Amino acid sequence: MPRKSTSALLIFTRNPELGKCKTRLAATIGEQAALEIYIYLLKHTASVCTEVKGADKYVYFSEKRGDGTLWDPLQFQFKVQEGAGLGERMNTAFSRAFGEGYEKVVIIGSDLLDLSSKDIETAFKKLDEYEIVIGPASDGGYYLLGMKALHPGLFQGKDWGSDSVLKDTLEDLKEIDSFLLPVRNDIDRYEDISGRPEFKSYLKAH
Repeated sequence: MPRKSTSALLIFTRNPELGKCKTRLAATIGEQAALEIYIYLLKHTASVCTEVKGADKYVYFSEKRGDGTLWDPLQFQFKVQEGAGLGERMNTAFSRAFGEGYEKVVIIGSDLLDLSSKDIETAFKKLDEYEIVIGPASDGGYYLLGMKALHPGLFQGKDWGSDSVLKDTLEDLKEIDSFLLPVRNDIDRYEDISGRPEFKSYLKAH
């Protein structure tokens, strides 16, 4: 599909397979419930991203291209992540997008219930003024990263999945004009969902 915009939204997601997603959550509530919650989050992310205007949208699957069950192929283009680790995979995705002519590129995850289309649209708008936009997550990582040119150093030397990713990334950005979005909470552990009414039906046994 040809490029329609100068902005690209990249959505990183795991293929929703039993035992292969939300493993920290599954350790508490079981693999089946964790899978069902992840599918719920994927549907939410797809809905939020569909509302975003003015950007081409790419879903980057962890293992293989999805079949369009959760992501409307009229709204999203499907790709597969490439690289040995998360940093390399994100760097490759950004590099590909810039290589295809996009001028503003934003990447998000797919497990953030508090994410809104306004957050994403704000990120693209702020890239008119700033080199980098980052959405801090409450667990010490980030849920969104946007840039106007590739900064490969942001993807190096990070302990991905740890609570030091945001701190280390902000250290990298000290000399770069950047903007921080509001802090959001992603869904990784039981504590992240225990008080949320959306997940009550999944937690009856806990």
